Amino acid sequence: MTASALYVGDVLHRRTRPRAHRLRYRIWSLLLDLDELDAVAARLRWLSRNRFNLLSFHDRDFGDGSATPLREQAERQLAAAGLDFPLGAVRLLAMPRVLGFGFNPLTVWYCHDDAGRLRALIHEVHNTFGERHSYALPVAADADDVRQHCAKRFHVSPFLPMAMDYAFRLTPPGERLAIAITASDADGPVLFASQTATARPLTDAALARVFVTHPLLTFKVVAGILWEALRLLAKRVPVFTHPGRRRAAGGAGDGA
Repeated sequence: MTASALYVGDVLHRRTRPRAHRLRYRIWSLLLDLDELDAVAARLRWLSRNRFNLLSFHDRDFGDGSATPLREQAERQLAAAGLDFPLGAVRLLAMPRVLGFGFNPLTVWYCHDDAGRLRALIHEVHNTFGERHSYALPVAADADDVRQHCAKRFHVSPFLPMAMDYAFRLTPPGERLAIAITASDADGPVLFASQTATARPLTDAALARVFVTHPLLTFKVVAGILWEALRLLAKRVPVFTHPGRRRAAGGAGDGA
């Protein structure tokens, strides 16, 4: 019995200001234990590690993109955030590459201690500029309903400013999982995003099924981001320049 699993569900985004906007998509993700990556890939026909397949998991798509083992990267990120505990299982919730193409707006690293308790989460965010940033946050002891907060430090959407805070609420993976994020500015909540999903066994039959029922998933995620951007532009939602571009032009801005 492995800890790795397939999760099938929905992503919901709901914006309240300055214009109301809502989207809902069906998606699926994999929960992969870092210690099981090779064993999982070896038993599955349709999923490979670090090589092309119908579906594939590439280590460089996560963390800092280097050749440093992902577990070691998790240890470094936790230490940099002042989270010191004997690291046990580390499990990533993410979409794999589909026919060689991958994009994950959010990857969640579930970090357990050597007694099996969930002790920290690393929220790894990717934007469409090819950049990534991680927020390593502690989990209260024996929390079934995880709640976390942090200031925004990374430019994700051009329709959201940098001066915001995130509130995370999560139900750790089991028969079901739930992830909810509220982005707020000084005047209150602006955007609510959630992912809810149900666990399914990670088998070739299940992977073939989601490949057919959710065709070209990662391509559709990127296409969906672009389509929703056009809808927001049509609603005249204000656009915020990437802070790195403002600095390059001589202006002031927060780092990504």
